[in-house]
Amino acid sequence: MTTIAINKGGFAEATRRAPEHVMRLERMGAAYPNRLSFMRSLIRRLSAENAVVTRPVWEINDQGYGRAVYSVPLGGDIYSLVAFAQPLAPENRSDRVIAEAWDATYALFDGVPTTQDLDRLEANAPKQEAGRYEATELSLSRSNKSVRFFQHVVDRLSQGQQPDPELVNSVGYLMRTTAVYGNGKLGFGDRAIIEKRPAMRGSFQVEMLNVWLIRGFTLDLVEHVARAKNPEKFTPMNAQTRRSLGIGNSTGLGLAPFLVNHCVLLNNWMEVREVALARVRAVETADASAIAQIQTLMTRAARHLDQWNVADERQMARIIELRREWPEIISLASADWLAQVHPWDRLMQAGAGYSVECQELIAALVLEPYGDLVDDLCDELAADVKPTLEPMMRVGQLADLLDGNYKFALDVDFSAAEAQHFFWYVSEAKLEPRLGKRFEEDGAEKESPLDIARRAQALAHDLDGVDEAQTVAEFLMAHPEHRYVARRVQTSQHHPYCEIHDNLLAADCLPIDMLRYKLALFGASKFDPKSDLWTRINMFQGAPLFEDIAAKDADDWWLPVLGENA
Repeated sequence: MTTIAINKGGFAEATRRAPEHVMRLERMGAAYPNRLSFMRSLIRRLSAENAVVTRPVWEINDQGYGRAVYSVPLGGDIYSLVAFAQPLAPENRSDRVIAEAWDATYALFDGVPTTQDLDRLEANAPKQEAGRYEATELSLSRSNKSVRFFQHVVDRLSQGQQPDPELVNSVGYLMRTTAVYGNGKLGFGDRAIIEKRPAMRGSFQVEMLNVWLIRGFTLDLVEHVARAKNPEKFTPMNAQTRRSLGIGNSTGLGLAPFLVNHCVLLNNWMEVREVALARVRAVETADASAIAQIQTLMTRAARHLDQWNVADERQMARIIELRREWPEIISLASADWLAQVHPWDRLMQAGAGYSVECQELIAALVLEPYGDLVDDLCDELAADVKPTLEPMMRVGQLADLLDGNYKFALDVDFSAAEAQHFFWYVSEAKLEPRLGKRFEEDGAEKESPLDIARRAQALAHDLDGVDEAQTVAEFLMAHPEHRYVARRVQTSQHHPYCEIHDNLLAADCLPIDMLRYKLALFGASKFDPKSDLWTRINMFQGAPLFEDIAAKDADDWWLPVLGENA
């Protein structure tokens, strides 16, 4: 890691946090959304362009079934959410990715769909994976109602009343998505179609736009049904309540293999955040506005933590600890203390004595006032290169990379059963990633290649004693089973954050930590783990509505506090 270097943007940097520090599961599982998160960057662009969402089609009946289209210009192109709402029998209601029916299904269309496009999509989108699609479809998704809450809102609005604030706070969404597909899956438009468009260069911008438009559709839908139920007494939701409602999501193990299988992308996501943090820590003095903003956000974070309650014992214990710690951070970071030299570096150092949750909350906090220093990095969140084997590299150099970057793997005792407790596989019946217990369940012979630590150690074992001048190509001719991990080790030479520094087979491996890390990158907060394997979240809660996307405070929704405007 370099100290006080000037990067290509011309910004000063303090020392970046090392991969062996930040790429541990415990720390990744304490991640918080920040201003570089995918939802935030999308909203900033929409706001900067004064984007206006229109609704050219609204063919929804009084019961809330039918089709609708929402169109929005972004980066010189127009994107349209095509939504289909249909009845769903209780026995068919499921949040599983393998479900076959949903309350609503969607396609994000490249342009404005014609009537013929709508008819074609109406015949296919409700089938989701079983449908047929064209390159004009950029994303496909579906959602189910939070049935009791949706009906509660309908009943209240139809009687001229607002929804119960406690229910708004405890549920937080009218519908939850069960999958949001992109990047050419199922035959629709590949990323290559949009990757050169500035508005879509960043990671998951198509998918985030899809979800933001879905959120607006659910708000319109519930009001439409309520108005039809009792047009004389109906009253719309107030703006505060509307902003408090996001889009729910249930996320399971599918996100975990993604992080391992896209190691360059993982590197870019983590390195961008660490570069941003290094730039902010290099700030010598903070002006009064930055200090005031930080103090306002610290108070907001405290209220946010008070509203964050989950049933999961492990996460709730961490929240309770953080609630005890955060007032101490607020007390420490007085205006006078922050007015001294290098305030954000000192705040990060002070936080090192607290829990990992507290440390990572501080890391997200200090980025907020410094869009001018860090927002340019959002363009670096994509991955334009793929790992490729360097066959002419010398074996000695490969061994050095292993020793330097894979200590986390070389230190594991794989003779211990606990070190190989789990195996990852894909369920043939459910088509979902799974974790099996190696010594209790069958199927380990079909495990997925997420055993990076074990493979790295096996590579190191077979490299021992090999002539250092030999090429990697020559070595792999004798040991072709190491090609995959050798390529990853070579990738680490220029992508230092490309690996998770833990053994993903270990008995104490918690996949939920990987899920939280990626979901925080999306911009989600208030993680609600339902086990070590899946969690519920809320997306775009507190984010601007269609009608206020161009407001000056459109980017001011970090860690939203429900029932309040700040």
